[in-house]
Amino acid sequence: MSLSAFISYLKLEKNYSQHTIKAYERDLVTFSDFCREQHDEQDMVTVAYPLIRNWIVHLSEQGVSNRSINRKISSLQAYYKFLLKVGDITVSPLIKHRALKTSKKVEVPFSEMEMETILSEIPFGDDFEGCRDKLIIELLYATGMRRAELVNLKVSDVDLSSGLLKVLGKRNKERIIPFLPSTAQQIKTYLDKRTRLEKISDSHHLILTKEGLKIYETLVYRTINKYFSLVSPKVKKSPHILRHTFATHLLNRGADLNSVKELLGHSSLASTQVYTHNSIAELKKVHQKAHPRNKK
Repeated sequence: MSLSAFISYLKLEKNYSQHTIKAYERDLVTFSDFCREQHDEQDMVTVAYPLIRNWIVHLSEQGVSNRSINRKISSLQAYYKFLLKVGDITVSPLIKHRALKTSKKVEVPFSEMEMETILSEIPFGDDFEGCRDKLIIELLYATGMRRAELVNLKVSDVDLSSGLLKVLGKRNKERIIPFLPSTAQQIKTYLDKRTRLEKISDSHHLILTKEGLKIYETLVYRTINKYFSLVSPKVKKSPHILRHTFATHLLNRGADLNSVKELLGHSSLASTQVYTHNSIAELKKVHQKAHPRNKK
C-alpha cells in the first residue's frame, strides 16, 4: 500500500489537521530514505524490526532526543496499524517495540503578574500591528485556544454581542468558547485598524498580516516570544505555554476540571489533568496558610 493511500486515510477518515499529516509524512519519508540509502531496502511494508532499531540508533547518534525519536516511531506505528487494517501485513514489525525513556517534561506557566504586566503595562503601539499583536496574546490567554485554531479563526466565528466564539479544533471538532469584555474591546479596536489597511486579500480570517493576508503559525510564535521576553525570565515562551497558563489560572481560581476540559477541547480528562500540577501546588500553599493545625 502506497504512502499516499495512508496520507489520504489520515485526511479523509481520521480528520487529522494538515500540520499533523505533514508531520506523519515527513517522518515516514525520512525512514523510507534511510531504508533506501543505508540498507538498500526500498519497501517499508516488508521491513523487519532490526532495520527500525538501526534507524533509532542512527537518529540517536545524530543527536535527536528520545522524545523526538518516540514521536517518529509513533508515525511508523500508525502506518503499520493502517497496513494491518487494509490487510497488507499480518504482524506489525513494531509489535514488541518499547518506547525510549524520556525525562518528565515540565512546562511552567506564566504567572498572573506576568500576564497583567503584558496586557496592562507593555506598550504595543497604536498602529495595526501593535493592536494585532496584543489581540493575539489576549485571545490565546482569554480562551486557551491552540495556535492553529487562532490562525484559522474567521471573522464570522466571533459573536461580539454574545461574547462567544466558535473554534474548529482537532479532527474538525467545533466548540464554543466565551470571552471577556476586555477581549471584545480589543477585537473591536483591532477590527477598526484592520479596515484601514490598504489591501485585504483575505477578508474571511480574523487576524491578518499588515499585507492583508492570513497570519501564519511562525508569526504567532514570534509575537509571543518577542513580548514575553520583556517580562519573563522563563526559557520557554510559546503559544502553548499561554494555553497552559489559561488552564492553570482557571484551576487555581477554583474552576472544575471538566469545565476546563471542555474549554480546551480535550477528548478526555487525562489530557487536562497534566495542567493540575501547578494548581495542586497552589492548593498546598492555601492549605498550609489556612489550616489551624499548621504551626508557623
